[in-house]
Amino acid sequence: MRSVIDALTYWARAVADQPAIDFAGDVVTYRDLDNWADGVAADLTARGVRAGDRVACVGVNSLGWCAAALGALKVGAICAPFNHRLLAAELAVLVADCEPTVVYCDRELRPRLEQVRASGGEFEIAEFDRDVDPLRGISNPRFCPPIVEESTPTAIVYTSGTTGRPKGVVFTHATIAGVTHEWSLIEPREPNRLRPLLVLPLFSAAGIIWGIARTLIQGGTLLLQPGFDPAAALRVLIESRPCTLTGPPILWEQLARVPGFADADLSHLSTAHVGGARVPPDLAGVWSARGVRLRQLYGQTEIGGSATVMPRAEAAEHPDKCGHGGIFTKIRVVGAHGTDCEPNEVGEILLRGPGMMPGYWRDEEASRAVLVDGWLRTGDLGTLDENGCLTFVDRLKDMIISGGLNISPAEIEQVLDRMEGIEEVAVISVADAKFGETPAAIVRAETGLTVADVVEHCDRNLADYKVPRYVVFAEVPLPRLPSGKIAKRSLRETYADLPLRYPKVR
Repeated sequence: MRSVIDALTYWARAVADQPAIDFAGDVVTYRDLDNWADGVAADLTARGVRAGDRVACVGVNSLGWCAAALGALKVGAICAPFNHRLLAAELAVLVADCEPTVVYCDRELRPRLEQVRASGGEFEIAEFDRDVDPLRGISNPRFCPPIVEESTPTAIVYTSGTTGRPKGVVFTHATIAGVTHEWSLIEPREPNRLRPLLVLPLFSAAGIIWGIARTLIQGGTLLLQPGFDPAAALRVLIESRPCTLTGPPILWEQLARVPGFADADLSHLSTAHVGGARVPPDLAGVWSARGVRLRQLYGQTEIGGSATVMPRAEAAEHPDKCGHGGIFTKIRVVGAHGTDCEPNEVGEILLRGPGMMPGYWRDEEASRAVLVDGWLRTGDLGTLDENGCLTFVDRLKDMIISGGLNISPAEIEQVLDRMEGIEEVAVISVADAKFGETPAAIVRAETGLTVADVVEHCDRNLADYKVPRYVVFAEVPLPRLPSGKIAKRSLRETYADLPLRYPKVR
């Protein structure tokens, strides 16, 4: 068996006093984290959780979140992280999909989960500070995990779908071990020397898989922050000397604006990956002056999170490219009929590798649509040059990536379609100085409806980061394709300079 729990137990013996997680200065060692997870596992067992059951975690980054997730894995349960910014109606969709037995949450989120449970969800609510934190630092009896197959699911990470319905990406013990092994060869570290800085949320693949799982498998130390505070993150970069940081361009841009950045020695940050959007050339130059080479990353949650990154030796000359794949991860670019494209010809990116999901949780139709002949259809456009190096071109999907978070335009459109007075609506992505991208709603509506009405309706039905920052009322019907679908490409062209012509509404 190869699992995160195997690694935790091993390192708790081999390097018992080494910090496993440093949460903004609050350090827990491998010995204590293993013992803490034992306590959580025993508590979950007493609540009736068994191998194969789902245990959800919903809350901001914390040590208790990590211990709860690891306790669930010790039981053999499947950990299902939920975005803590989701409203009750949005959480209800995830609860209905994965049917958790227990949901751990921050105390202030309990009323939201009570709403979900009142609407028909059957699960027990536990709180990190009341039910998990007291199990730290006491002598918990050793918990004996069940023996499970490597192909057994161990985590479900939800990703926004272009249909507006979130899909649960299944991670098995084998896919987590496989992707971790591959990247340990691509970005090698001496045993117990991996020190990633994580400022992204634990509910994402970047958090639970690349933060918790990868670090513990390699016996490293996770430098975990409550969230992304540029000044605090720069201080950790300087003082704690992490070797790894990954994030969207906006993260790197905001770090570079912090006073003291220009004088900081950051050359110890040897793995600096940028994903979610292209690296602006001037941004790469700013970090290069600090001894850090930013490298373009490409991947999807469905392939384990990261599939390919530009090699160090080639990144300076080709900052816009994403590398050749991994040792075991392969890339193809195909045309409309599935045949491989010629070099530099744009087509759909296909991937396969050890981190590839076995499918979406309880969604065979969606799984069949993206897993074809052993390859993952990404829905993204790219090119491969003569040397097989990938350049990401655009998304076939309409997904908006705002501040590193995925936003489905279809989900916002579905909410607005339900609003009285709206006749047509399309949500597109526009550039945003702070978040990289942000949603804009193009609306055709009856007379009398106001921008404030639209924003208020969205506030009641969507998490705050999904609410459009721009609302534009169209005076004529929205353009449509022969199929009857709204012609979003035409809208993007029409509103290419939207941020210059219209004010933000929030």
